[in-house]
Amino acid sequence: MGAPAQLQLPSDPTDAARSYLEPSSAGQVKPPSLGSGRAARRGNPPETPPGPRAVLEGGGTPCRPPPGTHTVRWGSMWVTALLLLLALLLLVLLLGRRGASRLEPAGRAVLITGCDSGFGHLLALRLHRLGFTVFAGCLCPGGAGARRLQREAAVGAGRLRVLRLDVTCGRDVQAAKELVLSHLPERGFWGLVNNAGISTFGETGWLSMEKYEKFTDVNLLGSIRTTLAFLPLLRKYKGRIVFMSSIIAYFALGNGIYSMTKAAIEKFCDALRLEMKKFGVQVSIIQPGNYARSTKIQPPVSAEEIWNELSEEEKAVYNKEYVQERANFFNNILSEGSPNGNEVVDAMVDALMSPAPKARYMVARLKEKALVLVCALFPTAVMDFFLSYALSKVKLT
Repeated sequence: MGAPAQLQLPSDPTDAARSYLEPSSAGQVKPPSLGSGRAARRGNPPETPPGPRAVLEGGGTPCRPPPGTHTVRWGSMWVTALLLLLALLLLVLLLGRRGASRLEPAGRAVLITGCDSGFGHLLALRLHRLGFTVFAGCLCPGGAGARRLQREAAVGAGRLRVLRLDVTCGRDVQAAKELVLSHLPERGFWGLVNNAGISTFGETGWLSMEKYEKFTDVNLLGSIRTTLAFLPLLRKYKGRIVFMSSIIAYFALGNGIYSMTKAAIEKFCDALRLEMKKFGVQVSIIQPGNYARSTKIQPPVSAEEIWNELSEEEKAVYNKEYVQERANFFNNILSEGSPNGNEVVDAMVDALMSPAPKARYMVARLKEKALVLVCALFPTAVMDFFLSYALSKVKLT
């Protein structure tokens, strides 16, 4: 047998590689041929797969990420950074609330509207016992609620004063301001609590224009009226303003007139809160859930009274049975209300005394908070579906 064939290596391997990796007419690198293994057995050098340098020098196109990859990557980084920043801010706020000491109430004055009953009455008693100087505004100074407050005032060294205050009356508001100025304690005017409000039940067409005007005057304009009167004092002493709203500000279920006024007061507060920051005045909103059993703001409704107040045009559309069913539905909701009004008062006290009060205090049951969450995050059609389902048993026949 003859001598085996000798493998002939080129003197310059780089030149050999370039010869095998010349670009094709289309500008692409030629792949190794399928016969490279047989060529090696014949004594020819095998073809080398192209490297990065060969691709670039040979005129081929370097490998690039798909279009939009960098945009998605940067977008994800920004979202992550934003979430981390929000978490850091939340941590700072929580640490600030825990670390700072609570307010010393002695020598500070607070005016509360709507103290005849309900949250305002409970808050006046609580703040007085904590050591605040309390001005309790009552619509009926001779009523049972006002008399109870006056008995409390008799043992309070003059720190609780009951005054007539109709928030729809400019004269009453001005008289209240003069009374506060003439009995201002050493640390000045600290807080205004806009608590006065009224509620009713009825579909939109059932209520007269006079009722819409009355509810707007009490629930919305009444709070604005007292706020404007006491704003100079609040700015001077860097005090607090607390507004009574409701989770009904997010949706309406048989009392759209009440929901309308609470949604409006929330937006007024949002504007006021931002504007008062430069003066050191803190603005908070209280959003109770169903506390009908602990207040007198909404007594049980009477279908007969509702029917008698309807116009002839509305009576031609509805019937007594429908009105009765709606009244029963609403009264059932009222009967499920929490009797513990002190839960709401706790939030009001925190808004007045905390070193870092919240912008909003939602005091509600889990299912009520879930309903608000659905309303805030989901399309309106989803919310309408849930509310329509709740009313589905009440049909117009």
